[in-house]
Amino acid sequence: QVQLVESGGGLVQAGGSLRLSCAASGRTFSNYTMGWFRQAPGKEREFVAAITWSGSKTYYSDSVKGRFTISIDNAKNTVYVQMNSLKPEDAAIYYCAAAENSKSDFDYWGQGTQVTVSS
Repeated sequence: QVQLVESGGGLVQAGGSLRLSCAASGRTFSNYTMGWFRQAPGKEREFVAAITWSGSKTYYSDSVKGRFTISIDNAKNTVYVQMNSLKPEDAAIYYCAAAENSKSDFDYWGQGTQVTVSS
């Protein structure tokens, strides 16, 4: 059973940085694609970034491109998203997700971690 556990959320001032982590367990993830999504109050969940397990391909939403960096530590089965130049509109619950391959839906989800950005 796939388990995804996020950590690293918190309160930060606008312009600041946070790094979120997602520890994955319960499966061999060699073909998986890992992603980060977020959901702000009253809004739909939106895609933030994704990375193949090998780390060879990364994907970003236009809203975070150039500010966020997704990375992976295969030895630790952990995916990170480094978030820089944070804006109040980045405040949301951030979810880690896993897809069995690059063409699959994200079927596995973590519980989420709250990111709050003060202006």
